[in-house]
Amino acid sequence: MPPVSSSKNSKSYLPFFIIGIVLILALAGGVWLFKSSSPNNVANTGLGNATSAPSITTTTAQNNTRTTPQPGAQPPHMRGEASAPVTLEEFGDFQCPPCARLHPELKKIEAEYGSRLKVIFRNLPLSMHEHAVDAARAAEAAGRQGRFWQMHDKLYDNQNIWKNEPDVRTLFTNYAATLGLNVEQFKRDWDSMEVANRIAADLMRANSLNVNGTPAVFVNGRQLETEAFIGSTAGLRAEVDAVLSGKQK
Repeated sequence: MPPVSSSKNSKSYLPFFIIGIVLILALAGGVWLFKSSSPNNVANTGLGNATSAPSITTTTAQNNTRTTPQPGAQPPHMRGEASAPVTLEEFGDFQCPPCARLHPELKKIEAEYGSRLKVIFRNLPLSMHEHAVDAARAAEAAGRQGRFWQMHDKLYDNQNIWKNEPDVRTLFTNYAATLGLNVEQFKRDWDSMEVANRIAADLMRANSLNVNGTPAVFVNGRQLETEAFIGSTAGLRAEVDAVLSGKQK
């Protein structure tokens, strides 16, 4: 059963939904197009100005034939000790309700396992969520000033406030100010190629791993079934314990 996200019903699924990317870059010599291997059925998110900043789009998957996982944004956003024996990698959408509910549970797990566990977050904004790309941009822009995780937590903690806000850019800029960021730099980074490229790299990794919904959770490279962490995180804890005991299948 695939991980799920729905703005109306957390139990509904997003079958065969894979993200593709289009980055439109304005350069002195012209406009260069960087696109994924699935160019059809593109649904524009309406983010940015195609003549002045990178734009990210999403697409419905065709046939995914990739066998080698893509690396994703480097360095990844990681919380915990780099040498930890267990790596929990989450693909999340900041506007995804199940992701927001999983967020505090993951923080509890981080606290429980301490130096034995590191957590990596990958952006997977879905086209079904109006502000998902904007939220991913805000988190990455904050990351340019070393505050990714602070913005990450703030976005999930306040999801019910901003999910229906018509002007999220202003609201997220206010969040940046409360986190002590340089607001003008935050605004510049929001529209930067560097931010767009990081999101695109995470989307490509999700596509290469056949991730088709959020939240998606991997423990030491093994994707868990939804039941392991939705509703109860007992299965997730059991998987972490299996790695630590050397019994992961």
